Amino acid sequence: MSYVEVPGAQVPIRMWADPASVEDVAMQQLRNVSTLPWIKGLAVMPDVHFGKGATVGSVIAMHGAVCPAAVGVDIGCGMSAVKTSLTANDLPGDLSRLRSKIEQAIPVGRGMHDNMVEPGRLHGFPTAGWDDFWSRFEGIAEAVKFRQDRATKQMGTLGSGNHFIEFCLDEAGSVWLMLHSGSRNIGKELADFHIGQAQKLPHNQGLVDRDLAVFIADTPQMAAYRNDLFWAQEYAKFNRSIMMGLFQDVVRKEFKKARVTFEPVISCHHNYVAEERYEGMDLLVTRKGAIRAGSGEFGIIPGSMGTGSYIVKGLGNAKSFNSASHGAGRRMSRNAAKRKFSTKDLEDQTRGVECRKDSGVVDEIPAAYKPIEQVIDQQRDLVEVVAKLKQVVCVKG
Repeated sequence: MSYVEVPGAQVPIRMWADPASVEDVAMQQLRNVSTLPWIKGLAVMPDVHFGKGATVGSVIAMHGAVCPAAVGVDIGCGMSAVKTSLTANDLPGDLSRLRSKIEQAIPVGRGMHDNMVEPGRLHGFPTAGWDDFWSRFEGIAEAVKFRQDRATKQMGTLGSGNHFIEFCLDEAGSVWLMLHSGSRNIGKELADFHIGQAQKLPHNQGLVDRDLAVFIADTPQMAAYRNDLFWAQEYAKFNRSIMMGLFQDVVRKEFKKARVTFEPVISCHHNYVAEERYEGMDLLVTRKGAIRAGSGEFGIIPGSMGTGSYIVKGLGNAKSFNSASHGAGRRMSRNAAKRKFSTKDLEDQTRGVECRKDSGVVDEIPAAYKPIEQVIDQQRDLVEVVAKLKQVVCVKG
């Protein structure tokens, strides 16, 4: 489908979803965002749903301002994927050992490494900028500086919620490695701190929703936020790179005889800010639950833990601010999913996938998400499909 424009908004809201399928509270959030004086346009993705301040699955372009809640609290959250030389024929019948080895190498949930992972020991890890990145920690908000020890030990860890590590097969039988994570707790604390700071500023006192508080260009508060924001986005990127390095080490050891090789890693944020130019104007574009899909750019759009994912290539549609969806998107809350589904339902919906099937992940059951095929179909003018993946191992936080 192409987009439809939402009526009654103060700036164009282009929606790659059926408006009738979007929650009323999410539609109201979109209209609320459109009232901000600095906004130049919104693009709404097929996986749109209610979020804090701004919907998940929205792309918001502003001139001279940025809204921290339109970035998402897990700053820099995103995906990484890599195609390997392995095929389905290389896999053992029982994949439980492989899942166990991944979980041993990469802490999940609230876990962390005993000591910071040394990137030099990871095969092919891109170490450029690593030392400079950590030296800039001294410049971030005082309110979170005491978290440095935890931040170093959480680097290269998965987290919880909808984050995952997967071993997948494409339709030709090739094996892919894929993972989803962000800036861990340090990014969330920076986001929460700056949202609180923005809410105190005089120009934000009359907003329709206090969670839409913004920072304005050329102010000390904006400078401080941009510094911490871009640092956290870099943390998230390094976090995924280290996890992918650890993941590849596991695969090399478990499939030693196959002498596994890896293609270049595809990586993309889906909670972040970028400086981009549209119609002759420099804009700050926030993608909250959306990926950049410029012409020829690779992206990753995952489904739920039992349905599979897509590797895509952007078509460079300026109407969407060169964006596409970040996943299937939830169609019910975590609490609603826990009330409706049982571990038996989870077992049924993840049959054939080596993964957790206990009550702790029922809220991640596939039926709690929108159908990924439908989400892909609704954005055929934003991306083209490169590969369809189906997970055979899924590690959840």
